[in-house]
Amino acid sequence: QVQLVESGGGLVQAGGSLRLSCAASGRTLSTYNMGWFRQAPGKEREFVAAIAWSGGNTYYADSVKGRFTISRDNAKNTVYLQMNSLKPEDTAVFYCAASDASYYRDNYYNRAAYRYWGQGTQVTVSS
Repeated sequence: QVQLVESGGGLVQAGGSLRLSCAASGRTLSTYNMGWFRQAPGKEREFVAAIAWSGGNTYYADSVKGRFTISRDNAKNTVYLQMNSLKPEDTAVFYCAASDASYYRDNYYNRAAYRYWGQGTQVTVSS
């Protein structure tokens, strides 16, 4: 069992930056592929970014490519999402998730590929 706790959300003006953290307990994250998803009010939860267990491969939604960076520190059992040039449309609850699915490589964007989820952290971007 893996427990995930997100932090770092808040209120920021458009163009600003935030760094989200996802700390794990219960088991080491080093064997899990990790992802960030977000859910805006009235919308479905959507893929934002993902990183392979080794940190070697990263993936991004087109909407955040070039602005967001996912990283991980397995020694600290933590995954990060650096968000720059934030826009009002980035407003959402952000969730981190851990995947041990064998089919992760072709399904990193799919919520069903992730076994463990955090409770989320609110990000609000004002215009």
